[in-house]
Amino acid sequence: MSKTKKIVIGSVAALVVSIGGFAYYKAQQAKIVKVQTGKVVKMESLVQTVSASGEIKPLKYINITANSNGRIMEIPIKEGDRVKKGDLLLKQESVQSSAELRSVEAMVQQAMTDAEGSEAAYQAAAATLKTSQADLVRIKADFEKARLDLERSENLLKEGLISKAQFDQYKASYDVAKAQIDASQSRILQSQAELNRADRGRASARGRIAQQQASIARSTDVVNKTIYTAPLDAIVTNLPVRVGESAVPGIQNSIGSGLMTLADLSVITAEVKVDETDIINVKLGQEAEVTIDAIPNKTFKGTVTEVGSSALTRSGQAAGTSNTSGTSSQEAKDFKVVVTLLEPTSELKPGLSTTAKITTATRQNVLAIPIQALTIRENEKDKEGQTPASNPSTAKAAGSSEATPKGGTVSAPKTSKKKEEQGVFILRDGKAVFVPVTTGITGQTEIEVLAGLKEGDEIVTGSYKILRTLKTDAKVKVDNKEAGKDEKKS
Repeated sequence: MSKTKKIVIGSVAALVVSIGGFAYYKAQQAKIVKVQTGKVVKMESLVQTVSASGEIKPLKYINITANSNGRIMEIPIKEGDRVKKGDLLLKQESVQSSAELRSVEAMVQQAMTDAEGSEAAYQAAAATLKTSQADLVRIKADFEKARLDLERSENLLKEGLISKAQFDQYKASYDVAKAQIDASQSRILQSQAELNRADRGRASARGRIAQQQASIARSTDVVNKTIYTAPLDAIVTNLPVRVGESAVPGIQNSIGSGLMTLADLSVITAEVKVDETDIINVKLGQEAEVTIDAIPNKTFKGTVTEVGSSALTRSGQAAGTSNTSGTSSQEAKDFKVVVTLLEPTSELKPGLSTTAKITTATRQNVLAIPIQALTIRENEKDKEGQTPASNPSTAKAAGSSEATPKGGTVSAPKTSKKKEEQGVFILRDGKAVFVPVTTGITGQTEIEVLAGLKEGDEIVTGSYKILRTLKTDAKVKVDNKEAGKDEKKS
């Protein structure tokens, strides 16, 4: 073989070896996953917050609605005015109710006059009865004297000391005195009956007065319901009606029913809706920062003063109730939370859109990792302990106590539900190893680590696509330049 031919063969062989080596290198490089990493750091402070949106509302506000039908005759106030408790707000026409009140008052006066007459008749009957009773006492005394005179005259007549004519005079006086007693007792009975009748008349008159006074109270209430006064010191925040319009009592917010709204703006709250997944962390007394869309670059401090106990769906329906089809709503649910502002200003108005950031927990000197580093994987111990259901002989060899049924088939063993655990991938000797971690509170971008890591550990933080598919013991290559590019893009 010539020298030239040898050189060509050697060159070809070297080229083949080089190509094979390059292909092998590329294949090995393809198995290495590029990842972004970060360090487990100790933070001086980690704050967990819950954000929720809502609107500004005064703590005390009253929607004044119509109490009676009638045209509005007077409105001495206007929207934005400050009013004090008892100030006149609005008057409705009250021609019929006022006339009825005057009529009932006249009837009361008449009833009182009748009662005075009945009382006078009663007093007269009582006096007559007393006179009759006094006359009876006197007549009884006269009768006793006539009886004694008759007894003495009988003895004198037997002794012949008086004549028969004188005896007859004593007898006549006795009979007259006895007859007067009977007549006096009859007058007493008559006077007692008259007194009883007068007493019943007096009681009837008093009953009519009470009845008419009740009618006065009713008519007065009807008249008073046409006059509206301020129930508290407040500001008129809404006044949709005008003089000359008709007010109609009915359901709140219906046309003609709502007259005005009064609000005590000395205490302002932000009423927000917190998602059901966050409400468990919200407690009374927690601090909050409130921002208002209409007042940019300004933050109001506040405190949680009320946490709702009943959930509301996003459509406004109370949770747990059935809809028109009779099935329970599966919508996302919110809970009402009230944040009272500590230093409200005059520029705050009811109804302004607001966002409250509630501080639910604070930790000092904690280990923390980026939230995106946390991932979920199936528990490796459970995975190793599972027996393939498709291999009956393996299950039998593993000590299965289930007998083989007639017919020669073996039923697949029941598999337990997969157990998942959270953790991170930590770098060890160029490989990503999954390590379970126990976490605590969650900040804006970091999450507290309670167990499983130590300060300075290098962990895989991205990318999100890689973390979804990354497996433990996979070879990795750190490329944090991609993270810098992503940050610039964001």
